[in-house]
Amino acid sequence: MENTCNEKKLKVGIIGCGGIANNKHMPSLAKISHVEMVAFCDILIEKAEEAAKKFGAEDAVVYDDYKELLKDKNIDVIHVCTPNRSHSDITVDVLEAGKHVMCEKPMAKTSKEARRMLEAAKRTGKKLTIGYQNRFRGDSRYLHEICEKGDLGEIYFAKAHAIRRRAVPTWGVFLNEFEQGGGPLIDIGTHALDLTLWMLNNYKPKYVVGNVYHKLSSKENAANAWGPWDPKKFTVEDSAFGFITMENGTTIILESSWALNTLDIGEAQTTLCGTEGGADMKDGLRINGENLSRLYDTKVDFNSGGVDFYEGSLENPADLEAKLWIDCILNDSEPLVKPEQTLIVTEILEAIYESSKTGKPVYLNK
Repeated sequence: MENTCNEKKLKVGIIGCGGIANNKHMPSLAKISHVEMVAFCDILIEKAEEAAKKFGAEDAVVYDDYKELLKDKNIDVIHVCTPNRSHSDITVDVLEAGKHVMCEKPMAKTSKEARRMLEAAKRTGKKLTIGYQNRFRGDSRYLHEICEKGDLGEIYFAKAHAIRRRAVPTWGVFLNEFEQGGGPLIDIGTHALDLTLWMLNNYKPKYVVGNVYHKLSSKENAANAWGPWDPKKFTVEDSAFGFITMENGTTIILESSWALNTLDIGEAQTTLCGTEGGADMKDGLRINGENLSRLYDTKVDFNSGGVDFYEGSLENPADLEAKLWIDCILNDSEPLVKPEQTLIVTEILEAIYESSKTGKPVYLNK
């Protein structure tokens, strides 16, 4: 995307200088010539100081209280990279302070909190987006274009995949229900659901049925990619599954787990079934259909070149996400990930948790 404001540099602040900020947000922002990271905040001040040394401008300032950071009227954009519990309060305060916000996913712990964020963005006229970087993968953008063209016909059945065999994150607050609001459903299931709804361009759920499980979390010395978890600290679910019926009759099955006895693994993936064809991401991007009374399937090759955008499909999705986000601010355009869409993601996730507690379907948009 061409930038119409080449002389403008945006001053960016980071609130929350933990893993997601260090591994995704700050490295990607550092590659953008129109960005200066000038403020860093973390409740552990040493984390903010480390981030400022590595990514900050020469005169970058560090804080342990984000409300002090917000007093700096020169800051244009804030990236909120804190635990889920504080997403809503911080984002609303930042928007009210007159700054644009990129908030890490999920939008919030609850739909009520997410709705406050959306209302604040509308009230202040500032831009708000949520960090669903999987939309920016080459295969995701390609499949989205196929869906927009109508090549798959009417898509009436879909699956959102977020399954790990044994990959429970044991650092930070991932296992803390109070801080995060949930486990794999709100952590990786949210990516798969966002991707699937975006492909369908359907944000009108009718009702949701869900089940949440705490089956493997109590195991001592369990095999795990990052070493055994502490069962006493594992206060979130280890698996969650949802059945979502949309207003137009489309069915979506959402599967999420950090620990499940299965070999059928994969996350941030979608499967789509339409009247004219289907697609999945189980072994690269595969498209299937029927032609001249014969069935066919094809695997899309992203290494063979093509139009300019797809030649760059191997670009880090987080880098592309950050670049297009900054461009939308400089050019005063809409972000690709709209808060109205991510609010629906949060509503569905919340409904799965609620349905599991009550044993009943949860009806939305009544």
